[in-house]
Amino acid sequence: MYYYGPMNAYHWGWGILMGSVFLIVFIMLLYSVFRLWGHHGPGLASSDDPLEIVKRRYAKGEINKEEYEQLKKDLK
Repeated sequence: MYYYGPMNAYHWGWGILMGSVFLIVFIMLLYSVFRLWGHHGPGLASSDDPLEIVKRRYAKGEINKEEYEQLKKDLK
């Protein structure tokens, strides 16, 4: 017969496996939260730099070369 007491090796194995799965999921969740916080956290991020915004606008074609040069000069 099987013994279903608290010291059964079968139950210990499942407990360790489920604990490991929980730990991995928890670490992945924390990693995701910190990655999102790093991109949208308080303060100025590198993507909020005015010169970077002007460069992106020029790359997208929203402004022409003359406007780009003038804005770049104004920001320095």
